Amino acid sequence: MKKQLFRILTITSISTVLWSCNQSDPVPKGTYVQGVFVINEGNFSQNNGMVSYFARESKTADADVFSLVNGNALAGGIQGYDIAGDHGLILVDNSAAGQDKIQIVNANTFVSEATINADIENPRDVVAVTNEKAYVTCWNTLNSDYTYPVGYVAVVDLTTNKVIKKISTDKGPEKMIFSKDKVFVGGYEYGAGNKLTVISTSSDAVLSSITFKSAPNPIGVDANGKLWVQAGIELFRLNTETFAIETTLKIGTDTSKTPGNFAMAPDLSTIYFVLSYSDANYVNHGATYKFSITDTQVNVTTPFVNRIFTGLAVDPTQGLVYAAVTPSYSQSGYAVRYRGDGSLVDSVKVGVAPTGFFFKQL
Repeated sequence: MKKQLFRILTITSISTVLWSCNQSDPVPKGTYVQGVFVINEGNFSQNNGMVSYFARESKTADADVFSLVNGNALAGGIQGYDIAGDHGLILVDNSAAGQDKIQIVNANTFVSEATINADIENPRDVVAVTNEKAYVTCWNTLNSDYTYPVGYVAVVDLTTNKVIKKISTDKGPEKMIFSKDKVFVGGYEYGAGNKLTVISTSSDAVLSSITFKSAPNPIGVDANGKLWVQAGIELFRLNTETFAIETTLKIGTDTSKTPGNFAMAPDLSTIYFVLSYSDANYVNHGATYKFSITDTQVNVTTPFVNRIFTGLAVDPTQGLVYAAVTPSYSQSGYAVRYRGDGSLVDSVKVGVAPTGFFFKQL
């Protein structure tokens, strides 16, 4: 059972997209040195995830860059993308057991370089820690009743294109935040573990494990060098050296609402997030908010944008907020761009079920 199956229980319908635009003509090979990559999870049962690309000044995208360049599909749901040196690492989560993989491409041309299948099962997130090494969180093979075993972080050596070590974590390892010589590993919000695992990138060993009341989601390191973590409807500010919790903020008081898709602004002082809930018909509702790292409480009465999204990110070059819209799991999604005041810029049609963004610059 993959992540999208759990998501479908709560996201079965999303408001119809109000903006549309046409796909562009194919972009020639070798033109991916800067621009925006969109991670499209795709439909779980169809294994049709893809990575879309468009230039920042463009309003049209190449829906499937890998297929355009290499002539074949990635064949799975796309869970993450990061760049280590000249290597791009795409996480591919196939619905069939044993078919998950890391697809490695040239970061500038998207030409396929290698595929790693061994020791990769249910990959969730990827972080480059050097030009030759990356970490990939993996749920491991789920139990027959779809409960979670202990997960792991796969250490990928990009000089040999192999997994050289598996670092055990709590159940359902998800998002990672890399800071200096450490990686902070969070957990999946539904039915998994409740520990934040801290790993040394020099020794590839666990330094500490910090327990929360629910699955911790590391958001990012702020302008003061502090790590922000969300768990349930609470936010925590942690010291990245001592791992002590210095501040706790509530995200409202309604436990039926779920915060997610956190994104930190380039100034590392503002954090955006989606707060959503499902009605009796499993239709999702909610809005998108923002707060400052100096706030003493989180404002959930005045939305940044009065709608929900399946992904958020902020472009470090232009400062625009990118929001992913998934109308359904059977049609193309959209990357919608907003200014910092919440005003709409435009939208770009991408692949099915967009969930994340990667910004590449020279």
